Amino acid sequence: MVRRIDTVYLAGPEVWFPNVGAHFALRQAMCEAVGFNMLQADTSEFRELEPGEIMAREIYAERVARMRRADAAVINLTPWRGPTADPGTAFEAGFLSGLGKPVMAYMNVAYEHEAEFRDRVDAHIGAQLDEDGVWRDGEGCLIEDFGLPETIMLWAEARRLFVIVTPDVLGDVTGLQLCLDAMRAYASD
Repeated sequence: MVRRIDTVYLAGPEVWFPNVGAHFALRQAMCEAVGFNMLQADTSEFRELEPGEIMAREIYAERVARMRRADAAVINLTPWRGPTADPGTAFEAGFLSGLGKPVMAYMNVAYEHEAEFRDRVDAHIGAQLDEDGVWRDGEGCLIEDFGLPETIMLWAEARRLFVIVTPDVLGDVTGLQLCLDAMRAYASD
C-alpha cells in the first residue's frame, strides 16, 4: 500500500539559529528535490506583534494547525542547550506521533561518544554507577541507560533515527537528507 506524503513538517532548533532564513531555504530546497512540500511557519496573519502571552498562544496555535496539515515529519533531535533535544521539538515529535504521522529523526553530534544519551548527561552534569550498578546523574537521579542516542520516548517516536558525527553540528544536513530519503522509501512501500 502506497502512503501518500505530500507535505512534511520539519521540527528542530533551527528557528533559533543565526541566518535562520538560509537554513530554511536550504531545507525547503532539499524537501522539494525529493518531491515533498515543507510546511513553514506563517506569521503573516498574527494579530499580536508584541512578544508576550498572546503572541505565544498565536504561535502555538499556528504550529499545531500546521502539524495537523502535515502528512509526515522529520525531526532534528540534535542536543540543544543541554544533553537532549530542544523541548519544543520534543513536544512536536510526540504530538505528530500521537496524530499517527510517520516521523523520521536525526541527531548531529560532534564526537562519537556523544551519540549515547548517558554520555551526554555525564558531560553536562556528571554520571556514576551506584552500588547496584545503576547509572545516576550528579544529583543522584536515575539516568535512562539503554545505549540509545536519546531517551526512550523520543527514540521510539522515530521510525528511523540517524546519528551523524560531524564537526558542523548546527549546519550539517546529512541527517535531514537521510530522513527525506527514508520518508520517500516509506511512502513508496
